[in-house]
Amino acid sequence: MSNDADIVEMLRAAKTVAVVGLSGKRLRPSYGVAGYLQQHGYRIIPVNPAETEVLGEKAYPSLAEVPAKIDIVDVFRRPDAVPEVVDQAVALGVKYLWLQEDVIHEEAADRARKAGIKVVMDRCILKEHRRLLL
Repeated sequence: MSNDADIVEMLRAAKTVAVVGLSGKRLRPSYGVAGYLQQHGYRIIPVNPAETEVLGEKAYPSLAEVPAKIDIVDVFRRPDAVPEVVDQAVALGVKYLWLQEDVIHEEAADRARKAGIKVVMDRCILKEHRRLLL
């Protein structure tokens, strides 16, 4: 899913973004991106076993443990971690999977697509939101 119209539709439809790999360290890209999304009206759910709270939101050790409905899973992890994230996203019935820049795993992305998840890969959600919606 890489055409602009589909991305705009996703960003407008989504309310809750689980950010896998969200760090509480302010200089990390995940922190800046999640803060930006939060400022633009999205509910952020941090997913990181090393954190208890980020950006004022309770953090969860894994996607599988998030009790809320998730619209977008935004992944800030190494590509080798993506298959496990996809497994959890499929089990939760998530609609959208966003793999940040340099997070590329074709096999896992294909598995997500076959499960009905729309996938954006190797793109920054902040940059795309800014480009398409501001």
